[in-house]
Amino acid sequence: MNEIMEMTQIDYLSVFPAMLAILAGTKAILSLFEWMIHKLGLETKWMRQRREEHELLIRTSQNLTALQTQHEHDMKKSDRRDEEISSDIKKLTRMFVDKEIDDIRWEINNFATNVSEGKPCNKDSFKHCIHIYEKYEQILAENGLENGEVEISMELINDAYMRRLKEGF
Repeated sequence: MNEIMEMTQIDYLSVFPAMLAILAGTKAILSLFEWMIHKLGLETKWMRQRREEHELLIRTSQNLTALQTQHEHDMKKSDRRDEEISSDIKKLTRMFVDKEIDDIRWEINNFATNVSEGKPCNKDSFKHCIHIYEKYEQILAENGLENGEVEISMELINDAYMRRLKEGF
């Protein structure tokens, strides 16, 4: 019981600075010990782990630098490929539009030839040709092109259509 009473009599305000002094002294002794071992060229398990961790950190840093360089190279390559694909799509689109325009021109001019030669044409054929011409004009407008080849054929078709409407088909 006396021991317990003595424990309650301890001055804790002086114990904490004493503990801090002991810890600081221990740290100083360990640092001195580490310095001596390092000067003697010896290596402890703790020092070997620290060195290996340092080497691992350096290797990881070098690998990250290499990966970053490779990533930048791959991104440039990807950007070039995207530009090539974009260019190819533009070419294909242009080719498709040109083909569509040529097909419509041929269809309108062919129909105009049939009308001018007096071949029989029904009302639906005329309406189809007029609808195709509207589509043709829309394609030209969307692509900033001008009509110059089909206007005369359409005049001929419109005149023949009006004449036949008046005659009653």
